[in-house]
Amino acid sequence: MTDHQMVEIKNLYKSFGEIEVLKGVSLSVTKGEVVVIIGGSGSGKSTLLRCINRLEDFTSGSISYNEQDILTSETARQEIGMVFQQFNLFSHMTVMDNITLAPIQVLKKAKKEALLEAKALLGKVGLEEKANVFPSKLSGGQKQRVAIARALAMKPQVMLFDEPTSALDPELVGEVLRVMKQLAEEGMTMLIVTHEMGFAREVADRVVFVDQGVIVEEGSPEELFKKPQTERLRLFLRHMAETVE
Repeated sequence: MTDHQMVEIKNLYKSFGEIEVLKGVSLSVTKGEVVVIIGGSGSGKSTLLRCINRLEDFTSGSISYNEQDILTSETARQEIGMVFQQFNLFSHMTVMDNITLAPIQVLKKAKKEALLEAKALLGKVGLEEKANVFPSKLSGGQKQRVAIARALAMKPQVMLFDEPTSALDPELVGEVLRVMKQLAEEGMTMLIVTHEMGFAREVADRVVFVDQGVIVEEGSPEELFKKPQTERLRLFLRHMAETVE
């Protein structure tokens, strides 16, 4: 990991009408760092990711990618990949067509090259045999792994994951987390919103606890999970532990 900042968020505010969802969030992510964002429902975690990926306009503040303003950077648009709760695969296309569509249309890759790369990515996520299958024939975990392969096909420098396992049956969660863990080990810069505390402990370089639109605590998994400094984080961790039980 280097000290090169890939994403820098400064004093970010976001409102939906009268409701202020983000209230002055500042966060830096360095190259190769895995930052896991935790917090209760409605705390602003997903909105933060959506602002980074320009799916939401923010009210004030700034976000830069590789020292460029994301609002004007074309490279940010291409080099920040995102995986959502819902898989968002095109149901009328095969797995292979889902993965090759953007590289061919956006990156202008030759079809042959895009197919070769997609085949390699399907191998990476353990789904080589599903290349010509339609999404309706896949389990939720398989769909999410295809969604990860599709995002990786654009050669992102940063990956955003918005609760990628929350729509999955419990027995399918592990197969998706394994792929994400492999990406972390390979040095991919990642911001992950998740309720999987065990995964956060194992994979995160840094954990950020967001509550009511502000960052309440951040630090290493060891610091946050073993020595929470605030009552709000202690209550959240207790609640998550009870939910698992």
